[in-house]
Amino acid sequence: MVPISRILVSGASGLIGSAVRNAAREKGIEVTTLVRRHREVRGRAIHWNPGGTNQGVHPAALEGFDAVVHLNGATVARRWSRQYRETIFSSRVRSTEVLCGVLGKVRRPPPVLLCASAVGIYGDRGDEVLSEESTPGSGFLAETCRAWEAAAQPARDLGIRVVHLRFGVVLSRKGGALGKMLPVFQLAMGGKLGSGQQWMSWISERDVVRAIWFLMEHEELSGAFNLTAPQPVTNAEFTQALSRGVHRPAPLPVPAAVLRLAFGEMARETMLASQRVLPKRLEEAGFQFEDAWIDAAFRALL
Repeated sequence: MVPISRILVSGASGLIGSAVRNAAREKGIEVTTLVRRHREVRGRAIHWNPGGTNQGVHPAALEGFDAVVHLNGATVARRWSRQYRETIFSSRVRSTEVLCGVLGKVRRPPPVLLCASAVGIYGDRGDEVLSEESTPGSGFLAETCRAWEAAAQPARDLGIRVVHLRFGVVLSRKGGALGKMLPVFQLAMGGKLGSGQQWMSWISERDVVRAIWFLMEHEELSGAFNLTAPQPVTNAEFTQALSRGVHRPAPLPVPAAVLRLAFGEMARETMLASQRVLPKRLEEAGFQFEDAWIDAAFRALL
């Protein structure tokens, strides 16, 4: 394992970024963040503008880091207009292109770039069991993820070890999908989405941070890794487990037609899409999950 003492994090204000930042500080590791708003530049922070013509990052500012964790990306959890689809795409792909472009000018680039991606790359695949060896699927999110991962190729060409973090649904009380669902389920107003037979590939917040650190420190590991628990569940199973976790019934299913009407393409590609994803490469590398089963994960979280 390689020693890590100084890291750079983009998207540090998001759910995963905040967790990574907090974990690093607990380990005594120096954290510098890339921020897009000038008012956020405080402490160890570097301003950048990956969506503009003035990128705002001097290569010298990126010298001396042991790792870069690139988590930049606009939320997908809202209705997608044509303009917002462009925002989702550019916030991921353009920011990765900009970051890799700056790294190409750094005299001593970081040894490793861990770049966010998502299990959305596999598309809607029904009951098919998916691993990193599976082919990408179709749809807007799959196309975005393919372009997102391809945008990191310049870093790989520089000799930087590139790891693609294909996140599943990250479970945390602090935000994300579970953060939105908890108040509803605590009021006994939750229920399955659509048929409930679509597979959900999830991972607990503590395991996602542990996995990122594991991949950061093991210099022999590169390429795509599914950051999902080894036991995916259907939406109906997830609903039942969350109901048990909050000790409240979940009697109010939401028909697929209502979700499609309310959220359009976003509902089809996220809430109703089926992705049965396994963390094959992560387990083969020796990573051990603390939360492998959904009921145990909810007991620890709730």
